[in-house]
Formats: sequence, structure tokens, C-alpha cells
Amino acid sequence: MKNLSLDQIRDEYLNFFKNQGHLAEKSFSLIPKDDKSLLLIGAGMAPLKKFFTGELSAPSKRMTTCQKCIRTGDIDNVGKTDRHGTFFEMLGNFSFGDYFKKEAIHWAWTLLTEKFEIEPEKLWITVFKDDDEAFDLWVKEGQDPKRLVRLGKEDNFWELETGPSGPCTEIFYDRGESYGTLKNFDDGVENERLIEVWNLVFTQFDRKSKDEYEPLSHPNIDTGMGLERMACVMQGVHSIFDIKEIRSIIEEIERLSNKKYKENEKDDISIRIIADHVRSMTFMVSDGIIPSNESRGYVLRKIIRRAIRHGKLLGIDRPFLADLVQKVIDGWSYHYTELAQNRDTIIKIISAEEAKFEETINQGMNILNSYIDELKKEGKKSLSGEKAFILYDTYGFPFDITKEILEENGISVDEDEFNKNMQEQKLRAKENAHIEDSGWNSDLNLDIYENYKNEFIGYEFNVNDDAKVNAIVKDKNLVDSIKEGDKAIVILDKTPFYGQSGGQVGDVGTLKNDKATLRVIDTKKTKTGLVLHEVEVEKGELKIGDKLDAEIDYKLRQDTRKNHTATHLLHKALKMVLGTHVNQAGSLVSPTRLRFDFTHFQAMTAEEIKQVENIVNESIFDAIDVDTSVVSLEESKKMGATGLFEDKYGDLVRVVKVGDFSMELCGGTHVKNTSEVGIFKIVQETGIAAGVRRIEALTGRNTYKYLNDNEDELDKLSETFKTNKDDLINKAEQTIIDLKDREKEIKDLKNKIQNAELKNLDSEVKNVNGINYIISVIDAGNMNELRQAGDKLKDKVKSGIVMVAADIGGKTSFIITLTKDIVSKVVTANILMKNIAPLLDAKGGGRDDMAQAGGGNSDKLKDFEIRAEEKLKEILG
Repeated sequence: MKNLSLDQIRDEYLNFFKNQGHLAEKSFSLIPKDDKSLLLIGAGMAPLKKFFTGELSAPSKRMTTCQKCIRTGDIDNVGKTDRHGTFFEMLGNFSFGDYFKKEAIHWAWTLLTEKFEIEPEKLWITVFKDDDEAFDLWVKEGQDPKRLVRLGKEDNFWELETGPSGPCTEIFYDRGESYGTLKNFDDGVENERLIEVWNLVFTQFDRKSKDEYEPLSHPNIDTGMGLERMACVMQGVHSIFDIKEIRSIIEEIERLSNKKYKENEKDDISIRIIADHVRSMTFMVSDGIIPSNESRGYVLRKIIRRAIRHGKLLGIDRPFLADLVQKVIDGWSYHYTELAQNRDTIIKIISAEEAKFEETINQGMNILNSYIDELKKEGKKSLSGEKAFILYDTYGFPFDITKEILEENGISVDEDEFNKNMQEQKLRAKENAHIEDSGWNSDLNLDIYENYKNEFIGYEFNVNDDAKVNAIVKDKNLVDSIKEGDKAIVILDKTPFYGQSGGQVGDVGTLKNDKATLRVIDTKKTKTGLVLHEVEVEKGELKIGDKLDAEIDYKLRQDTRKNHTATHLLHKALKMVLGTHVNQAGSLVSPTRLRFDFTHFQAMTAEEIKQVENIVNESIFDAIDVDTSVVSLEESKKMGATGLFEDKYGDLVRVVKVGDFSMELCGGTHVKNTSEVGIFKIVQETGIAAGVRRIEALTGRNTYKYLNDNEDELDKLSETFKTNKDDLINKAEQTIIDLKDREKEIKDLKNKIQNAELKNLDSEVKNVNGINYIISVIDAGNMNELRQAGDKLKDKVKSGIVMVAADIGGKTSFIITLTKDIVSKVVTANILMKNIAPLLDAKGGGRDDMAQAGGGNSDKLKDFEIRAEEKLKEILG
């Protein structure tokens, strides 16, 4: 048998099937395309599902792939055994109604015994008990019938409740006597002497019900060979963590942690978890997934944070994931070239998440450990779901890690209570969102709209001078007419008014005829596409069936168009500057501004903002034509249009194309040429959620106003500094230098005054029961000055207690500081503070050697020294 690396096995497999007429495709993304049933790709056939069902035509009837896969269903077992992992590669050859069992079995035998040079006597093969054809084909290839095993449906038949199904045949490799005896097939599987390396599924039936199967007219072949498992066989090692490529990751973990693999079982678990998880996170980020609290972003966050925690268990006390990610990129980019291309982005995203988690993990661990100690003292074995939720909600500590740590300590957690708290939080968020919708949301969902339709003509026209009133809704009821002063919703047959959707606000304008004038104050759109005009009747009366002129406010619509086209330019520019992981996460397009939310893992730098702004403006200055077309959804994908394809689109979609610069699916209104946008200015970039950033920007006349306002501010500043605008920065910098010099002079004078005051206090050192103390009310500008005064007096006292108070901004601030010998023998600052702070109506606390309080009544300072001295003597006895 050959000894081959991962890359060599992969190449041998793909090249073999290419020579058998198969189309060798690159691995599909880990993000499923047009398949909401999957969170992540977890099998070689998963991206090809629609080829098997016939929904799509395959580019070839014969295909072969090496598919990257993520499975997290048994993530809790990863590390605990050396068999489980979240990331793996699946080699496969597929037939869509072309060849069948004879060819699939022949090629499998040929590849294994001739190309990989595996001894035939090392192979065991299982077939479905009733599949005589497969049994006979294997014997014909040369397989010894003694090592051909017939198994039942639960082992060798692939099916769902309904749909394509069929028998399968599995190929096992005998790893030899070192793994145990081999009395029979079941023994070999149990002691892991027999390891499965390849599964061939013969999809030949259409399952109609539990016991009803109909033969498929064009049966399919779906096979899967685990690359890492095959490498175990061909490299002669025990587990996936022993193959040389993954050993290189483990060696780096050993270097970072100063721990050796296979010397301590507890350490081995952490090493295996990190070695597995670092491959998953690298490939996930490369495919455009970023850490978040939802969907596949949460899976990624969980994997990253789990690896970080196990790094800490190994004693790694600094950021370390970037070092390991480099190893993965270097080791796997021969076949997955995108890893090297995306190297900087991958490392940035994972390092940012690591830094973010560092801020919370120590605090979360301390709180969780205190919960564990408390439970153990009380003899309890379950943590409340409420406490687990507080850890998650307040401190950002993942529930999965809480659960894992508790399990390691023999403690469970009330998951039902945790989930209840999560659900209540989501309901609160929904209620808040409902409160903010200005009452429109309920109006949009009225049943009375179900029987109405209208046509939007606003892409071509700004006015409809022959609009017909089809319905009027007032106070959520259909009415025949409305008169001056009424507010209502009007439904027209055809309208130029754009109803709010896709982030673009609704149009405003007027509806009028010779009998009535109505102001349209907002326009919305129902889920069925019905456009609703919210109106106020300014004069006259409007009735159902009336004809009128419907005219939008053209100036505001044009400003909205500019902002909407600018969001498309911005989206593309962000991808160019920050990386392809950037995706739209929300937007608001209004006449006055645009707001664009996007996925990104950290705040943008000033330089990045400038680059994005420059790219958008260059595309505006280049005067690029903006074209729109209506095509099928499939056609838009072939064109390369950007869209949230997990969302539900109709059969036909609208594509907005800005030359060769940008192409997106969009139903909004746009300019005809980018030059109409005028100029683009980013005014703010902020974070709004974990992994989501927000840009607010201006275009056209609003940018002009913004720049003029800034110019006015500069004029005022120039006047204030008594200089011209060209010299304003120099003048401001010199003023700051002068201020710092003055502040230093003032500070030095204050220190001199304070030192003189404190020197006078030397004679006021008093003694009670052999303990020196000073109690004094002094002048101090802030708490820092008060603390410094306390430290200076402590040095003078040598051994004793210092209490100093001051009026800072009309409130009392108070410091108690003790020398070490007093803390260890007599009393603590914290105890003294609890007894003395109430004399000033102040609150505070601190450490054993120093405590502080604030917020007290400054009037109480008048006789504080006397009262504090009495209380101190009482405490010290």
C-alpha cells in the first residue's frame, strides 16, 4: 500500500475519476446555496442535492469533488475521543442517471487495489442483505465472499421518509492484529480493527410511503470517502490526529503551550479540540462566515471561543489562534487556493474575535467558578437557567461553554429556564420594535386589503394624471368618502408613489382634483405588494371612484434615488476595501441621508473610511450609466448579481447594474447615471451589534449643506483663535501646548500649597491605644489629588491610619488609607469606611489597605474631624 499525504490522496482520487469521464469540480462553499434546510454543508452530496432531485440540470452527468464539510452535531465529543471532529473533507464520485452499480463497484475496486495498492485481503465489504447484484459484482472483482457481509436496512440502506432511496455498500480496511482479534465482522468494528473508508449509495428507488418503493427510471450514484480517514489507513496511523498534516498543527500547539501530546489525557483533550477547531474556523471565515450571535455565525463563534478556552486550560496566556491559522493556511492552500488569497482577512477576523472574547472570558470564568463553589458548598448539582442567562446576556459568556464547564464539574444546568429567559428577551425586543413602527405595522396587516391590487408605475413616471380611487380606509374600516381634516389610507389603481420597502422610505406628494386636495404624508407596501397612501385631506371631499392627479414630490424622490444608488456603490467599495466577507445587514434610504449596515468584525480605521469614500466618489465622477432589467431569479444568479439569496424572491427579479462596477437585485428607485449622485460623504461609522457595523452618509445637496456647515464652523473657530483658516491647526496645537504648560504650573503650585498644608498636619498626628492616626479636611480639586494627599500623610505617619476628606464640586469625597502593619494586626480600611462614611452621608468601599467614598453632604464636613475621631476611638476600643 502506498504511503500518501492528504494532497496526494486527493489528487489521485480526483484524477482517477477525471480519467473515467467525470467533471472534477472545486469544493463548494460551506455556506449552502439556495437551501434553507442546511446551516452548513456537512456532506459531499449536499451541494449537489438539486441535481439528484432533478430540480437543476447538472453540468455533467458524471461529477467528482473533494468537498470541505462541517458537522457540529457531536461537537461535545470532539477531543474526548480521537475519532470525532467538526471539520473533514469528503471525496466523492457521482452519477446523475448515467452509470450505476457495475461501474461504481469496478472503479472503487480499481482505485483501492491498483492505484492505492491496498492488498485485497485487507478489505471487508458490506452490502444490503437483498442486494444480490452488488454481492455478485464484488465477487466478480475479486473480493473473497468470506469478507463480504450482508446487513439489514438499518446499516446498508439509505432513505428519508419519502423520496429517493436505495441500498448501499460500505468498504472497510483491516488495520491488523494490533487492534485486536477478528473473529467476525462485528468484533472488528467494535475494536476498531475494521475502519470504514468508503460508502457507495445506489439511489434506485422513489419511496412513496413506509413500505412502498417504486424503481427510478434513472438511478443515481452517490459515494463518499472521508479523506482524513483514508489518510489514517495509508499513513498507517491510529487516528486523524496522527496524520502528518494535523500533527503539524499539534506540534505548534505543543510549542505554544509547552505541553506534549499523549502525555496527559486532560491536556490531550484540549490539544485535539484546538487542532480540530482551528481548521473549522479557518475554512468557515475563508468562505465568508463571520462570528455573530445567530445562525452559522454563532457556530463559528462557538468554535473559536471553545478553542480559546482550551488554550487557557493548556496554560496559553496570550493570543495564539493566528499562529495556528497560519499553519492551516500553509498546509491546505495547495488545493484550497482561496485560503492563501484570503489569509489577511481570515487572520484579522479570528484575531478580532479572540481579542473580544479575552475581554469577557476571565470575568465570566470568575463568576461561573463562584457559582460552582456556591453549588458545591450547598450540595446542589444544578445551576439555575437564570444565572446561566445572566452570564450570557450581561457578560457575553456562551451558554455552550457554561454547560461544558459545569459538566466537567459534575453539575447540570436548567436549559428550559435558560431558553425561557432567551424567549422572553426576544419577545421584549419584538415589542420594542412594534412600539417604534408608528402604528403602521398593524394597518399593513388588515384583512380588508386582501381583495385589492394596484400597479406601481413610479420607475417611469412621477405623475399619474388619471389615477382612480379604488378604496379608502379610515380608522381601519372601509369608508365611501373622506373630507377636509380627515386622515386616511387611499388605494389607487395605478400609482407613481413608491411604498416603503427594501430600506427605501416611502414617497410623499399630493393627490388632487377639482374637488379635493390631499397631502400624501407617507407611502407603505403590504406583503402582497399593495401600495397604501397615508393622506391628510387639506380641502374638499374625496370619494371612491374619483379620478385625480397623483404626483410625488420630485425633489425628494430624486434625493432618495441618489442615496439608493450610493448604497450600491458603497456596498461594492466596502467589499473592495474590507474583504468579500462584507454583506448587507440592513439599510435606510431617505431623501436626507443613507444608512448602511454591514457585516464586519471590527471598527473601520480612518484610512479605510477614506479609501471607501474615494472609491465611491471616483465611480460617481466616472459618470457610469445605471441600467435596470427584469430577469428570472436563475438568470440573475448566472449574471453574478449580488443578492441575499436566502431571502424569498419571486420568479422574476429586478437587477440594477452600475456599469461593470456593481450589480445587485433591487426593487428601489435609482438615478440614470452615477454623476447625478453629485458627491458622497461618510459622516459616521459605528458598531450596532456583534459583527455588524453601520455607516451613515450623505449625497448631493445634503453633502453640500454638510460641507457649508463645516465651513461655517471653521470660520467661527478661526475667529475664536484670532487667525486665518490656513493657520488654524498650528494655532490650535500651540494653544494646547500653552494650556498644558499652564496646567503644569498650576499643578506644581497646588502641590506646593498641599505640601505646606500637610507639613502643618505633622503636629496633628494623634494616638489611640498605641495606634497613630491623622484625620483632616483638606483642599483638593479631584479624587486623584485627595489620594495623593492620603499617600503623603501615610508616609509621614510611618505606622497608623490616615483619613482625609474634601469638598469636590459640592460633594464630599473621603479617603481612608492604612499602613501594612495596621491592616495585618488591627483593622481594615473597608471596616473603617463602613462605620465612618455614614457620618458624611457618603457611600463607598475598597480594599483592606485603602477605601474611598463619595457623594456625601459637604455641610457635614464642618465638624467631621471631631465626629470621625470619636467613632475611631470607639472602633479601636
